[in-house]
Amino acid sequence: MLAITPIYAALIALLFVALSANVISQRRSGRISVGDGGSKDMIKAMRTHSNCAEYAPFALLLIAMVELQGAGALLLNLLGLSLLGGRVLHAYGFGRTPQVIILRQIGMLLTFAAILVAAFANLVLAL
Repeated sequence: MLAITPIYAALIALLFVALSANVISQRRSGRISVGDGGSKDMIKAMRTHSNCAEYAPFALLLIAMVELQGAGALLLNLLGLSLLGGRVLHAYGFGRTPQVIILRQIGMLLTFAAILVAAFANLVLAL
């Protein structure tokens, strides 16, 4: 049974909805129905949202598998916090004008750390 991963999945889902709302807001303010309309702000909103969609599901799947294999709460919370923190920092750093590059970089580092540690943990636990 999963008890910890759903907490982080829910928090990241809230972030995803907020990023989605930002895309919708940009579409409305720029009157852009499809695509980016050549708007740099629209492109930034779309890519911030897409980046979360590209990394979060895969990482959450890995974390859920670690939990299903019986990993301890400390490891699971560290993985979840790393992923959540990484996604929030990346979204904030990437979404600002001008971008806050260091936050974007730390966000990706935390996201990659969560993915890599979860991948190795799955291998260790499965073997």
